[in-house]
Amino acid sequence: MSDIDSSAQLKPIILDDLPDFMISGYHCSTHIQKHIDLILLALEALDLGVSEQMLATVKLFNLQKVIKNRIALWRLRSTNPWRRAYNRGILSIEQAKALVIITNHHVKPLTADIRQLLLAEQQMSKNNLPVTCHFLLAEYLDQFRAHFHSRMNPRRAKVALYLDSEHKLNELALILLKQLLFCTGTSGMQRLWVSLFDGEVI
Repeated sequence: MSDIDSSAQLKPIILDDLPDFMISGYHCSTHIQKHIDLILLALEALDLGVSEQMLATVKLFNLQKVIKNRIALWRLRSTNPWRRAYNRGILSIEQAKALVIITNHHVKPLTADIRQLLLAEQQMSKNNLPVTCHFLLAEYLDQFRAHFHSRMNPRRAKVALYLDSEHKLNELALILLKQLLFCTGTSGMQRLWVSLFDGEVI
C-alpha cells in the first residue's frame, strides 16, 4: 500500500464534509486563524462549559490525529495573532476544518438561545435602548468582553481599539453571534467554512 493510500485511510472521514480550496501552501491566512478563534470565543461566552467539552468532541469525530490533546488545541487557538499567547503558528487546512467541525457541533444545541439573544438585540435597537438593558444579552456581552480582555494582547493596535471601547467590543460580540447562528441551519458547517475563505481563494 502506498503512503498516499495509508494517509488517506488515517484521515478522519468527517473532514471530507468540508470542501478543499486551492490555497497557496495549503495553510490558512492569519485572518482565517483569527476569525476561527474569535468565533470560538463567542461560543465560549454563550456556554461557559464548552471549552471542557471540546476534547470529547475531538474523540467523538475521531479527530485525535489532527488535535492530539488539550495542549494541541490551545496551540491551535493561539495561532490567532491577536492573542497574548500568539505562537506564530500556521493552521493547516485540516486543523482549521477540525475547529469548524467542533464549533458546529457545539453551537447547534444553542440555536434557540442565539435566536433569543438576537431577537432581544433587535428589540433593544427598535426601542432605542442599550443592548445591555436586556439581562441575557448583557450576560453574553459581559462574558465575551471578559474573555477578550483576558486573552487578547492589548499591544495590538486593533485589540487596543476594542479594549478602549465597550461599544465596539459589544458590536464585535454581536457580529460573531450572528455568524454562529449562520452555521446552525442546514449545511451550516459548510456555509461557515466557505465564508472563511471569501477573498482567500486564488
